[in-house]
Amino acid sequence: MTALLQIEDVSKRFSKKLDAIEKLARSLGAKVSEHTVHAVERVSFDVAEREVVGLVGESGCGKSTLGRLACGLHAPTEGTVRYRGQPVTTEPGVRRPIQMIFQDPFASLNPRMRVTDIVGEAPRVHGLVASSEVADYVADVLQRVGLDPSFARRYPHQFSGGQRARIGIARALAVKPEFLVCDEAVAALDVSIQAQVLNLFMDLRDRYDLTYLFISHDLGVVRHLSNRVVVMYLGRVVEVAATEELFAQPNHPYTQALLFEVPRLDRKRRTFVPIKGEIPSPLAPPTGCHFHPRCPRAMPRCSAEAPALREIAPGRLSACHLNDH
Repeated sequence: MTALLQIEDVSKRFSKKLDAIEKLARSLGAKVSEHTVHAVERVSFDVAEREVVGLVGESGCGKSTLGRLACGLHAPTEGTVRYRGQPVTTEPGVRRPIQMIFQDPFASLNPRMRVTDIVGEAPRVHGLVASSEVADYVADVLQRVGLDPSFARRYPHQFSGGQRARIGIARALAVKPEFLVCDEAVAALDVSIQAQVLNLFMDLRDRYDLTYLFISHDLGVVRHLSNRVVVMYLGRVVEVAATEELFAQPNHPYTQALLFEVPRLDRKRRTFVPIKGEIPSPLAPPTGCHFHPRCPRAMPRCSAEAPALREIAPGRLSACHLNDH
């Protein structure tokens, strides 16, 4: 399949410069240095047209940062993000074919704006619809996501969580995107509402030929929705595989540990055993393989040498030294 989005050797680091007090303290001999967060480190993968790629990993692994890099909200420190072969722009005010749906629909909606303005502002500014036609256009978009057009004059606080999630989806759809980055788009919703919103995502994909990068920590949601899964750990991609292959036979020890703890009806009387230790700080990631301090199969080589993400079978990639044996 033709790659629609190409993420090529992308890294993103956030640095906090020293303030005046810290500079003074350092001049007096204190051990004070700039803080650098290694959010994403040399990540590469493609997303094909009309594909749904699930991006999973623990909190703090860089999933959301990678999603923002994909749609141009952040510029990469290194590497390139391309859409249809062209670098993704980070310039403000440019209509992008990639739109993002954020995790918290209440925090991402301006509480002082009515729904008609939240949904209708961007298509009007970008010339997709005339000012005189905004009301009818917003009504049509709201209907597409299952909301009553009469709600257009309300404010975000007048809606339930599921309705606010639909408003966020409507805002993204209003500029006629081809690609949606969904950042934990159903995480804040009740289970019954999650199912409705997930079904809406699949219906919109079929109706408008959309492509998704679906970021989630919920492996059940990812399995239901995705064609392929990308697994991240502390800023790096550790495994990529077709969804059913990954769930049937995970390769990387981190992926194995994640899937082993997914609740299943055929597992009875099993004590929950979390992955040992805590995810290290991105301020000072471990040397070698980032997972080696928590890995039950770690070797001396793992702490000294970072494994390359390489193909271990057709369509399957993994970054683990165990694949060399």
